[in-house]
Amino acid sequence: MSKISNGLLASALITITLLSNMAFSQERERRSPPRKLTAEQSRVAASNYQKYCALCHGENREGHKNDHAPSLRSKSLMESGVAHQILRPMQYGREGTAMGGYLNEVGGPMTLAETWNLTYWLFEQAGYDRLKFSTNPVLGDIKRGEKVYQETCASCHGKQGEGITGPALMNQSALAHNTDEFIRYAIQEGRQGTPMQAFKNTLSAADIDNITAFLRSKSMGLVEEKPVLRALPEPKDYIVNKHGDDPNFDLKDGMYVLSKDLNDALNAKKKMVLLDTRVTSVWQTAHIEGAIPFPYYADLDETVAGIPKDVQIVAYCSCPRAAADHTINRLRARGYTRTAVLWEGIFGWMHLGYPVRRGDIAGVND
Repeated sequence: MSKISNGLLASALITITLLSNMAFSQERERRSPPRKLTAEQSRVAASNYQKYCALCHGENREGHKNDHAPSLRSKSLMESGVAHQILRPMQYGREGTAMGGYLNEVGGPMTLAETWNLTYWLFEQAGYDRLKFSTNPVLGDIKRGEKVYQETCASCHGKQGEGITGPALMNQSALAHNTDEFIRYAIQEGRQGTPMQAFKNTLSAADIDNITAFLRSKSMGLVEEKPVLRALPEPKDYIVNKHGDDPNFDLKDGMYVLSKDLNDALNAKKKMVLLDTRVTSVWQTAHIEGAIPFPYYADLDETVAGIPKDVQIVAYCSCPRAAADHTINRLRARGYTRTAVLWEGIFGWMHLGYPVRRGDIAGVND
C-alpha cells in the first residue's frame, strides 16, 4: 500500500473517531426543576425511603446493598430518570425481579402522592440538573447489537438480560417504561459510583445504538397483565396444615431450609406458618400456597398477632434472602425461636419447579 493510501486511511480513521466522539459530547438542553417538596413532604419521603428502600438500595442511596439493587443517586440516572423511569418501577415493580410494586392500588403500602414525593425527594437529594431526552426510537443493527451485548454486557446482565450482578435489562416492565434514549444514555455514561462503567470510552456510538436497538427489540409483543387483588388472609388461616406433624427441619447454618425440604414437608401436610416477606403487591401476583403477606417493613406489633411461637415459621423473599433474614432476625429478637428462611428464595423455588399460587389476572378465564 502506498504512503498516500496509508495517509488517506489514517485520515479517514481520525475523521470517524472525531465524529463518534462528537456524538457523545453534544450538549444537552436542561429542563426546569420539578416542583419543590414542602418540609413535611420531604420528611415523610425520607422516612418512606428508609422504611421501604434502604434494605436493598442502601441507607445513603448508594445501591447494591442487597440483590444488586441499583444506585439511586448516580448522576447519569438522576439527570435522566425523573420522573417516570424511577416512579414507575417504584409504583408497579419489575416483574420477574425482586422489585415489587409499592403503590397501594397494586397492593403496596404507599399512596400515589407518596410515590411521587419519594421520586422528587430522590432527585433533590442527588442534586443534579435534569436533562432533556428525546422519546424517538434509537435505530441500529439488532444482530450486531446482540453480538456486542453478549461480548460486553452479558457477564453482568445475563445472556438473556435476566440480571446477574447488574439489573435485568430485558425485563418487560423496564422496557415499557424506559425510552430508547434513556437506555442509550445509561450505556454511554454508565452509573457513577457503581460497577457500571461508561461505555462511551470503549464502544463506538454506532455500537451503543446497536445495543439499544437490540434491547428494544425484546419488548415486541409485550402484553401487560393486570392482577385482581385478593383478600388478605385472616389469622385463622395463618397456620398451614393445622393438624399436621412438626416438620423438624435440619436447618443449614441454624437458619435456612432448602426448597426440596420445604416442598417435601408441604406435600406431607406438615404443620407450619409461611411468611412472604416481600411487598404485598408481589404476594398478590404469585406466592407459595398457604403463605401470608408479612412485608419486611411492617410493624411487628401488628403483624405478629395470630402467629404462635410454638409452630415452625418459614419466611421467604426474592432477594433471595435479605428481606427474609431481616424479618426472621426481628422475630428471633422477640422470642420466636422456631424460625427459618427459605435458602433459595421464591425465584429459586420456582426455578426448581416447585409450585406457586398465581394471583388472579383480569380478563383471563381458566
